Amino acid sequence: MMRATRSQFAAVLYAKDLVRVAAFYAEVIGLAVIERRAGHVVLESPTFQLVIVAVPPRIGAGIEIADPPTRREENPIKLVFFVPSLAESRPQVSSLGGELNPLEREWSFQGARVCDGHDPEGNVFQLRQVIPDH
Repeated sequence: MMRATRSQFAAVLYAKDLVRVAAFYAEVIGLAVIERRAGHVVLESPTFQLVIVAVPPRIGAGIEIADPPTRREENPIKLVFFVPSLAESRPQVSSLGGELNPLEREWSFQGARVCDGHDPEGNVFQLRQVIPDH
């Protein structure tokens, strides 16, 4: 029997390489793997749930993932995650197959230091580090 989620918010992200993309978000964002089944992985924090769903093979066959991946900037949705440190996240993102924009492209927004990047499949995301005493 599956347990009910504690999360208040959730998002679903489709991935060609389910295992790699789930590992990327679990490590970079610090989400716990609460369910792993054929076809999906559920990652969760106390307030947010991210479900990574495998793209069906018939669709995945037509998806080309470049190395390094090409950003999918045409997507109208960008996931945003708060992290303790952009500086500490930067090498972690890179080692897991993603990329953050260069340091000079970071900016401030609503009391946070902000940087866009992409995951191993080119899905665009944003990391935010809260600026203390702001």
